Amino acid sequence: MKNKAVKTEDKLSFKYRVRMDMKRNYPLYLMLIPVILFYIIFCYKPMYGALIAFKDYEPALGVWGSAWVGLKHFKAFFENPDFIRVLRNTLTISISSIVFGFPAPIILALLFNELRLRRLKSVAQTISYLPHFISLVVVCGMIKDFVSQGGIIYQLVTSMGGDSVGLLSRQELFVPIYVLSDIWQQVGWGSIIYLAALAGIDQELYEAAQVDGAGKWAQLFNVTLPGLAPTIIIMLILRLGNLLNVGYEKVILLYNPLIYETSDVISSYVYRVGFAQQNWSYSSAVGLLNSVVNFMIVITANRIANKTSETSLW
Repeated sequence: MKNKAVKTEDKLSFKYRVRMDMKRNYPLYLMLIPVILFYIIFCYKPMYGALIAFKDYEPALGVWGSAWVGLKHFKAFFENPDFIRVLRNTLTISISSIVFGFPAPIILALLFNELRLRRLKSVAQTISYLPHFISLVVVCGMIKDFVSQGGIIYQLVTSMGGDSVGLLSRQELFVPIYVLSDIWQQVGWGSIIYLAALAGIDQELYEAAQVDGAGKWAQLFNVTLPGLAPTIIIMLILRLGNLLNVGYEKVILLYNPLIYETSDVISSYVYRVGFAQQNWSYSSAVGLLNSVVNFMIVITANRIANKTSETSLW
């Protein structure tokens, strides 16, 4: 009886605390409402449409009226000759972006952190941020102009003895062009979070390291990088969660039939099958499978991080 009475009192006190907190901070809760509505309307409500991955969807019949086919479309994707190609291309681009693109903002943030002239530092940071605000369509147009015949990069390559063929017409060059242009566009913006983490490192640690005779490199490996480690781990887990999510917009804007062999990825394949061929159920099945695999990768990466360090998403 005493335990029940204690539990009842705890529930009442919890409800009272919640009610008082809502009264005290009601402006903050009001600000939270649009965010909750956004996720409900644009993130959770559309999940209902994932049902068409298990149906032969026909718009005239609707989601519930269409015939249920179970895992038919998932099996069709695994048996499709394009499966190996789009999976290989997706992993190649994504892993290359992680290997070369993930360290880039960290290195840039470390370089910015070493600049002592404030004016020079602010100018350099502003210049590095600018590409992020350029429309992706404009960026892809610039890339095409630069690497096409007559473009500045094309002329540079040919002057060094390269083939006189448009660079985006060569299958082996699509991944380097994609990854390098992505680094150029996102490296400055990505460095902001690491600069914030660097600002949070206790300066007394650097002073203590200097007293012990540590130089710049010793301070980097013994103070700076350990201080950045939690941020790096969290960002890496989130990046791994998008391992199979190579954005279709940039791929579609850059690729052409000559380089499908190395440029066609899962997202562009889903786009082409869903909209060009109007095979809604099949494309939904591929997209759903992609999301499930990404979710499993996040769970796995978080568990590994939790076991090997004290930092994880949850």
